[in-house]
Amino acid sequence: MSKPLLMGIVNATPDSFSDQQGAKPVEALVARAHKLAAEGAGLIDVGGESGRTDRSAVSINEEIARVVPLIERLVADGLVVSVDTWRGPVARAALDAGAQMVNDVSGLTDPAVAEVCAEADARLVITHTRVPPKVKGFPHYDDVVADVRDFLLERAAIAVERGMQERALVLDPGIDLGKSPAESIELLRRLPELVDIGRPVLVAASRKDFVGALTGRPPAERDAGTLAALGAAVDGGAAILRVHDVASARDYLLVHAALRDGSIPDLHLPHGLRREVV
Repeated sequence: MSKPLLMGIVNATPDSFSDQQGAKPVEALVARAHKLAAEGAGLIDVGGESGRTDRSAVSINEEIARVVPLIERLVADGLVVSVDTWRGPVARAALDAGAQMVNDVSGLTDPAVAEVCAEADARLVITHTRVPPKVKGFPHYDDVVADVRDFLLERAAIAVERGMQERALVLDPGIDLGKSPAESIELLRRLPELVDIGRPVLVAASRKDFVGALTGRPPAERDAGTLAALGAAVDGGAAILRVHDVASARDYLLVHAALRDGSIPDLHLPHGLRREVV
């Protein structure tokens, strides 16, 4: 089984649901991105608008102003960058700045996003959601996994019609997006049914509400529960894991793979790691 790619999250927003609130200087965001890369993130996902539904949507110009300077800095430093946006003009500006992927969590609400990605030969993440951006809702699903599968196939076809190559598409089941905690859990348990579509699957389970519902913890205290979700995602065939705590995710995946596969190199523990320094 191949090793999943870790996608580290950098929120260039003052109102993220799960991390520091308030304005964030570009220098601080650049430092966070480099820290995540050093900890094992192969991809940095930059977002300029919070997904919180208790906040109004920001203007296109404001979103561009938040993400483009940061993307330019990170790309100049040699990092691989994705942009978390659902709007065509923002996607275009981000790709022009050097981003290599658009992470569209709206389910291709704006088909121009696919056109922009096709023109730039960039990858596109298509996410399942039946709820418009910045709106909270819980549609009824007779079978949530079947709905996700049908939706992703439909939107992937639209993306191809707009010029995308199938090889450049990544699919995301949309954990928590218009779904109850139980439905999010069901998606993770039946992830192989989505992997069978034949495209890489991205799982964004980090600090999500279903983890909070199970553990009774607020977002910043859900990292331990998140690791269990990552284990299920990896066993289900996920290719990309979007996480806040990259260091812990990396450590978890190393141990998980060793215990699962049994192919362990000649391990030794350096003397300096045998005990804590007093």
